[in-house]
Amino acid sequence: MSRFRAVVTSVVLASSVAVTLAGCGTAEPAGTEGPAARPSAGKQSPGAEKLAADPGTRYTAIAVPQLEGIVCDEGDGGFHYGSDLDMSVHGDDGLKEIEGDSHDVADEVSCFGSPRNVLRKGTMSASAPMFTARTNLYENVPDPTAALNRIFDASVELATGYGRDFTGEPRTVTSSALVVKCRQNVTDTFPMTTCFWANHGAAGVVDFFPADAQYIPIDSAVPWTQAFVAGALAK
Repeated sequence: MSRFRAVVTSVVLASSVAVTLAGCGTAEPAGTEGPAARPSAGKQSPGAEKLAADPGTRYTAIAVPQLEGIVCDEGDGGFHYGSDLDMSVHGDDGLKEIEGDSHDVADEVSCFGSPRNVLRKGTMSASAPMFTARTNLYENVPDPTAALNRIFDASVELATGYGRDFTGEPRTVTSSALVVKCRQNVTDTFPMTTCFWANHGAAGVVDFFPADAQYIPIDSAVPWTQAFVAGALAK
């Protein structure tokens, strides 16, 4: 069990698994209904919005978002898989990151629901976030869709080499604000849903931990990703 390394302030010993999202992951943030929040099967949701032209907005800091029904803070939430299984952003070598004080950039944010999520493996159990997000800020992303595809392919390939087992087809959902691309995977026996995203000034990944030992549906992961990005880039 060397890969299941959790840095937690307390180990949860409850007899039943706590569910982060009501209905095994079907809950969604308010105000995210619509074609982009409810994609149909396939690589790209038919009738989805198109990404708007570059508005010229750039970001110098990542905020810890205030999202309805969950609590977010900087860092990994006291939990990480270890053995390089934690998802991060790769394949962005052609993009120039912004320069600034790293203390002002909360590039890793974790969000918890109530009751807290509990992951179990054998006799071990640990409290885990609903999701952990990692964000990179850039001076310019001329083509967010192309950049997202490069980041997605490179990051998935690297994660696969470390032991993530990706399953099913990826799904891409485009709104006027950003492009999101998600795929489910199994990480150290746990069903994960991972969404990468990009706009004209930033890109990132949101890694959703399982609720009640089940995948967070992509139909729920997409609007949560959109809500996280809107809050994290509020500055």
